[in-house]
Amino acid sequence: MHEYTGKDIKACLNGRRIVYIGDSTARQLFWATAKKLNATGANGYLRKAGKHEDLSFEDDVTVEFIWDPFLNSSSLRTKLLSSLDANLRGDANPMNPVETTGLVTVGGGLWYARHFGTDWLDRYRDTLDHVAHLLGTSKGSSSLYYPPSSEEGRKNHHVYVTPIQVPLYDVLSPRRASTITPAKIIPMNEYLFNLSTTNAIRVPWSHALMTWESQAAYEESGLHVIEDVAIRKVDVLLNARCNAHMTYTQGYPFDKTCCSTYENQHPSRSRFFLALVFIPPLIVGFRSYRTIFPRPSKGFRQVGSRPSVSALSVIDLFEAFAVLSVVFTYCVLADRTQLFNKAQKHFTHQEFYGLCTVVLMLGVLCVRRTIDNKLPQGYASNRSQGTEPPFLSRDQSDEWKGWMQFIILIYHYTGASSILGIYQVVRILVASYLFLTGFGHTVFLYRKQNYSLSRCASVLVRYNLLSCVLPYVMDTDYLFYYFAPLVSFWYLVVYLTMRVKSSRNSSIPFLLSKIGVSAVIVTILAKIPVLFDGIFFVLQYTCNIHWNVKEWQFRLRLDCYIVYIGMVAAIVYCELSDILHGQSCPQGSLRGAIRRHWTKIQFVSVGVALTVLPGFWYFARHFSDKVAYNRWVPYVSLVPILAFLALRNCNRHFRNFYSLTFAWLGRCSLETFTLQFHIWLAADTKGLLSLGVFGRKATHIEGRYHDLVILTGVFLWLSWMTADATTTITNWIIDPKLQYVHDIEMTPLTVVDDAGLDALVERMNSERIRPGAFVRQLKKLYELWMGKLAFRLGSIVLIMWILNMI
Repeated sequence: MHEYTGKDIKACLNGRRIVYIGDSTARQLFWATAKKLNATGANGYLRKAGKHEDLSFEDDVTVEFIWDPFLNSSSLRTKLLSSLDANLRGDANPMNPVETTGLVTVGGGLWYARHFGTDWLDRYRDTLDHVAHLLGTSKGSSSLYYPPSSEEGRKNHHVYVTPIQVPLYDVLSPRRASTITPAKIIPMNEYLFNLSTTNAIRVPWSHALMTWESQAAYEESGLHVIEDVAIRKVDVLLNARCNAHMTYTQGYPFDKTCCSTYENQHPSRSRFFLALVFIPPLIVGFRSYRTIFPRPSKGFRQVGSRPSVSALSVIDLFEAFAVLSVVFTYCVLADRTQLFNKAQKHFTHQEFYGLCTVVLMLGVLCVRRTIDNKLPQGYASNRSQGTEPPFLSRDQSDEWKGWMQFIILIYHYTGASSILGIYQVVRILVASYLFLTGFGHTVFLYRKQNYSLSRCASVLVRYNLLSCVLPYVMDTDYLFYYFAPLVSFWYLVVYLTMRVKSSRNSSIPFLLSKIGVSAVIVTILAKIPVLFDGIFFVLQYTCNIHWNVKEWQFRLRLDCYIVYIGMVAAIVYCELSDILHGQSCPQGSLRGAIRRHWTKIQFVSVGVALTVLPGFWYFARHFSDKVAYNRWVPYVSLVPILAFLALRNCNRHFRNFYSLTFAWLGRCSLETFTLQFHIWLAADTKGLLSLGVFGRKATHIEGRYHDLVILTGVFLWLSWMTADATTTITNWIIDPKLQYVHDIEMTPLTVVDDAGLDALVERMNSERIRPGAFVRQLKKLYELWMGKLAFRLGSIVLIMWILNMI
């Protein structure tokens, strides 16, 4: 359920009035709505307003309350139907929408129970029948009921009759308790229920469920609810009235899922979705056909009785596309249809820390010794002894990413962003990801000196494949999945910084000066809006791309320097590796002193790390809000990150063990971060996905674990499969030939020998009829695709541009 603000109400109603008619329970809804529009003005009006009188409050939208506890006053007809008739006749003045009514809520009935004798029920029935006829909702009359998602429902008013407020009978005053009894309230609500099922009266029965057996929901009188409950009741009405209209006009984020049918779907997305549905059956059929009727493989080298190299590579590639099509289809069904329920987030400390404890236990139980002591890609070592585990090994970096990802997922699932202490920790975790980005890519470029287009493209395609396709499927935009754009931007910064004058990178002062200049340039980009404003303006009018420049600059400013800290740490690591494990150093040099006193340096670093971690926590606790903390985090986030890095690698035994569970998640952390938006969370991260098959309690903390267990298993499995599929497709895009021997000899960098390819070409030329001009052009395009990486990348960009423009 979306929590409506005054701005949302004004956008929905566009000047139309909100009218409440009835007793004091309806008056509570009036005040709750007025406070949503303008809390200060409403509180001032409340102090001088009477109780048993008509009320009116205006702040762009007019909210009216008609005091009519018996629902039979003349003003109910003259004041209400004057605006309703304008809607029915279709002559409401579009230049003055205040003349029409957008939302009407009728609530009353308690006065019948209190002030009438034995005929209280008959009188209430007669009045309710009269109200139903008056509102035009009885059988045979012109109905005011329009489906909320229809064109009329989005434009015109909606009428609701609230159930009679069930009081706390034990808390009522003696005078009220003697007349307001369950024997009277229950039959009245039962008649309203029967009337709502036979006529087109809409009754928000969730109002009654909000206070069911909940004493905390009531004021001391036992008759009226507290202000928070009244606000939630108003939100129910506004969700029913406005969600379809707001979704239709505003688009994503689709966080207004109640009473909405997701009509705002781009036609291209619908066609794309239909294509996704048919891809998996075609691929399964293709694979089944090739299994039963294998293609002759003359000219190709085979291993045992396995299929030919060409057929296997094609099937593997198609299977990768099939996995993505299944994932995208599931995203649409989960977060763009009503097939799955969408539940509200409810933060509790017990749930957050309980889930963190479960994850910690899983991680500890799966601690394993590192078997493969190879350094991450690009790392190099001159050590002759291969038994000691490396600094920040691949397993360790994956583990780091994994446990951070677990915490971030729990943070999003529980809605913990409002808790400052948890937010502060998560901000450090996001900075840690970017630190690892700067560290890993700098080590690779510094050691390997590989600045080729294929290397740069492989990183960027792998980062962005998922987040570039999802906007076309889900009708969002690229920056919505902000982590992939963020790491892509910082990778380009690292790449360009290392690429410029790369022949002089062996000079440490020169390299550090390049990093400093790069930091200054990025700081200017992040803190001067006009630069990115110009870039985004050009993208808007040339590529039909509408990105939020303020949100993007906010993301950049939050972690503006941690990537450069990672770059410097990578250079220091490489130099220390050469000092400690290279050839002997002169005794009087700095290198010799470092090598001689390295054990002491380690002890000092551990002592400093143990000191600064609690110091940083003490420092962070003094911030009063997120804004103040965000101003400092770019400058201080390096402290806990470097301290953790020093402690995690201070001892060879610490380096030699890692958590298999955390490392597994770390290897697909990019996919879990992106896919959580739609297949674990819901409503574009604003809510939670729910199966809706475990009863009413499944939407609350005590019953939500059923959905959590099942949907989390599906989510993690699909994320892992997606990571493997995106890797396969990335390899195919970068160099299609590298796929040919994959899974045959377990050497993905091996290519089919030229003799086999020549034999295939010769056989095809001898057996095939001479192609026509069109086929020859297709062959040229195919040769360009297979042979030119720039052509493949340009083709992908062109396809994306066409999809943006249509």
